[in-house]
Amino acid sequence: MTAAAGQPVLLLKEGTSRTVGREALRANILAARILAETIRSSLGPRGMDKMLVDSFGDIVITNDGATILKEMDVQHPAAKMMVEVAKAQDDEVGDGTTTSVIIAGELLKQAEDLLLQDVHPSIIIEGYKKAMDKALKIIDEIATPIDPTDKEMLKKAGITSLLSKAMIVGAIERLTEMAVDAILQVAEKKEGKWFVDIDNVKIEKKEGGSLDDTKLVYGIVLDKEVVHPGMPKRVEKAKIALLNCPIEIEKTEISAKIHITSPEQMRAFLEQETEMLKKMVDKIAEVGANVVICQKGIDDVAQHFLAKKKILAVRRVKESDMAKLAKATGARIVTSVDDLTSEDLGEAELVEERKVGEDKMIFIEGCKNPKAVTILVRGGTKHLVDEAERSLHDALCVIRNLVREPKIVAGGGAPEAEVAHKIRDWARTLKGKEQLAALKFADAIEAIPLTLAENAGLDPVDIMVELRSKHEKGEKWAGIDVIKGKVSDMWERGVLEPASVKKQAIKSGTEAAIMILRIDDVIAAAPPSKEEKEKGEKETY
Repeated sequence: MTAAAGQPVLLLKEGTSRTVGREALRANILAARILAETIRSSLGPRGMDKMLVDSFGDIVITNDGATILKEMDVQHPAAKMMVEVAKAQDDEVGDGTTTSVIIAGELLKQAEDLLLQDVHPSIIIEGYKKAMDKALKIIDEIATPIDPTDKEMLKKAGITSLLSKAMIVGAIERLTEMAVDAILQVAEKKEGKWFVDIDNVKIEKKEGGSLDDTKLVYGIVLDKEVVHPGMPKRVEKAKIALLNCPIEIEKTEISAKIHITSPEQMRAFLEQETEMLKKMVDKIAEVGANVVICQKGIDDVAQHFLAKKKILAVRRVKESDMAKLAKATGARIVTSVDDLTSEDLGEAELVEERKVGEDKMIFIEGCKNPKAVTILVRGGTKHLVDEAERSLHDALCVIRNLVREPKIVAGGGAPEAEVAHKIRDWARTLKGKEQLAALKFADAIEAIPLTLAENAGLDPVDIMVELRSKHEKGEKWAGIDVIKGKVSDMWERGVLEPASVKKQAIKSGTEAAIMILRIDDVIAAAPPSKEEKEKGEKETY
């Protein structure tokens, strides 16, 4: 707003707020730091859980960084960027979400010290970028290549990712073994490289029993039941037809009327409908199918004919489940019953309806070489089952990352401490104030081992002095053993993590910090008035 010849010029709508320069930067840094501090206490095997209650009173208990941030309903725009960081980390590598947010928060905290010394944000950003590139190179240098099918190494990495999940601590080993077996089963080698699509591992949850009842099924489990009581509940040596079409009489696309003038005509009309359905069922039986899994509906009359032919049928199966069934059984999804041939059928040793908890489920197991499998998660309470699912997702992602990029580093803050140590040496080669930013980057990366020590109730000063001393002596895998409460060689302790997770955490954390440091002007529109809200609601309806 300016005044020319006494005339004010209004650029922005009334009620718009604007924060400029250092004030805007300070407010954004503060919001992002508060968010990072919130989830900091949930890092590592001694991290605490958060209880999140939404507006409907539903409760989520977890220490998974991505879940905490997703459920928090954050309002501040800068803090929302931090939520995006965790989301990017979760989508890309599925683990290390808490680490990436802590690194972003710590980088901003260190940047604030430099801003107070009148270092320009552009110089800090440049220093951070160079330090990030160097950090990624260091991780590549210290990472150890492994065989992507080495079950022992994959299992150690899976256990490391699950050790921070306190709620499932008794079943960690079993769940990890299942995750390793599941990933290796669905992994495919193409042109000398391994590919894994994590969507081919289906996680089905059902309350009841205990975590020990969780099992891996080499096939697919459907949360459905057999459509007709007269159908068999168990079919061995199953020949499975996958139909993406209804077993019903199709309605005409246009409005049509049929004039019936006598009961005989009515009867003939109904008989014709029945005959059409019978032909459909006869065709299915003719090709040798004894199990039908249909994505659409199945008419009551068709159900009766299928039951007479001793064919087990399931209807209204999700499209994603149909794709997994095709991969598991080797069947081809058919869009018309007329096109169905014996080559389109899939095979399974057993298809059976079983009672799981209070509900019935269909188990399709014993497939020859299934490229889609199911983990059926059981647990005493809904919260436990949900947390077990989140934990399994993390373990599956970690193992998937190792199969795709078979490079491994030790855990317990060891790689971060090594990166910080080497960046401090390298920073001396930089000229000007960028050196200050690179040194601050090293301090920020060290926040990970520091947080692990704090969360385990250890003295952070003593631990960090010892940790730095060991890395100075060349012990690159020295990290914080929170179980024994001291600095140990984490490789010997079997605490291993994929290098790709560490690299992604540093990348996404640094990029988020840089994005927030670039902002020097925040222009926030006024919230809508009562009249505008009412108008918007009317237009929606």
